[in-house]
Amino acid sequence: MSAPKSVTQLGRYEILAELGQGSMGVVYKARDPVLDRVVAVKTISLNLPKDETAEYEARFYQEARAAGGLNHANIVTIYDIGKSGRVAYMAMEFLEGEELRAILSAGQPLPAVQALDVASQVAEGLSYAHERHIVHRDIKPANIMIVRDGLVKITDFGIARMRTNDVKTMTGMILGSPKYMSPEQVAGKRADHRSDLFSLGVVLHEMLTGQAPFHADSVHGTMYQVLNTTPPAPSVRIPNLPEIVDLIVAKALAKNVEERYQSAADMASDLRDCKEMLQGRAVTPSKFSTEQPGPPPAPASGRRQDKVLTIKSAAKVADAPPGKPALSLAKAFDSHEATMRLAALTGIDKELGRPPETASDRSVAGRNSRAVPGTARPSPRSGKSGHRPRAGHGGGYIWLWIVSIVAILGAVALFLLR
Repeated sequence: MSAPKSVTQLGRYEILAELGQGSMGVVYKARDPVLDRVVAVKTISLNLPKDETAEYEARFYQEARAAGGLNHANIVTIYDIGKSGRVAYMAMEFLEGEELRAILSAGQPLPAVQALDVASQVAEGLSYAHERHIVHRDIKPANIMIVRDGLVKITDFGIARMRTNDVKTMTGMILGSPKYMSPEQVAGKRADHRSDLFSLGVVLHEMLTGQAPFHADSVHGTMYQVLNTTPPAPSVRIPNLPEIVDLIVAKALAKNVEERYQSAADMASDLRDCKEMLQGRAVTPSKFSTEQPGPPPAPASGRRQDKVLTIKSAAKVADAPPGKPALSLAKAFDSHEATMRLAALTGIDKELGRPPETASDRSVAGRNSRAVPGTARPSPRSGKSGHRPRAGHGGGYIWLWIVSIVAILGAVALFLLR
């Protein structure tokens, strides 16, 4: 596809073709004669009313500064920025691949392992950006590219902004695509890095099922669903999906940001572990703790115990088929019960030679967890009575000494009598 004749040069870049329309302007394929490489050039027209031009231009350069500082395998690389007449431009890495939007356009689900792989790579890229206080704010299939060897690239940080930016969102302007927006974005509240994780959860749900979890006949209808509707679990549409996949999606799609994943790194870790499990790789105790004694420590964002299997799928959705759980969350993410549930699902108890946990075991564990603070906690190996065995069997040794002393005294007495 040839570029328009009116645009043949932008700065030092020779325009080769028009690739399409971006969120802020036209995107071109171009050649950098200095480094002799093909690049993608994203533009923004500055032919706007005078009172709007300054803000649009400021937002464009803000994007360039934010995205230009990111150097990660899963994020498109920014090479250069500039201005040519009434057009500002940004030269970036030219990607040869396919948008996730095109892959999902047929409405068919991706294989679960592939969907988890794509989502985990996006989460890795977001983790890197979030550590540098940059929020994408528009994660959607159109901004995810699948390139060589399955490598995933996040594109278009066009509406990303630093938390410390000086440019405010224009009044009444919706930044993002409603179908993939987080509840806080829809409500017009401040969106932090956890908003990106909700959007990624929506994308993951769509990859797994072939359908977005929120869709209506109008933008306002879609926004209402984002705020108020709990979508069916992916396994409702794809029955062979394991429960752990439903749990990951549930945690990502929590309406309450405090119940959602608190970091992209945690979500990426869960996605990778789930992918390995689906591929049949062994799950080792080093990945999922099975410690039983003692109450769990206070929650921390980096703890492995704060994992996806602490999520419950107990609530029902009105439009979900009978017998299928909706996406729902547990109130306590660090419970002993959740840890044991993870061990049971991953088969760790079997690998360690322990019998599976029974209902009576859980009942005893529940009573123990409600014991009065400060009292001794019964050992799970001490039997039903709850008494601990005496360490080292000290009573047996005392009787042995007594018998030995009596025997020695008897021998001495017989010797003297002789």
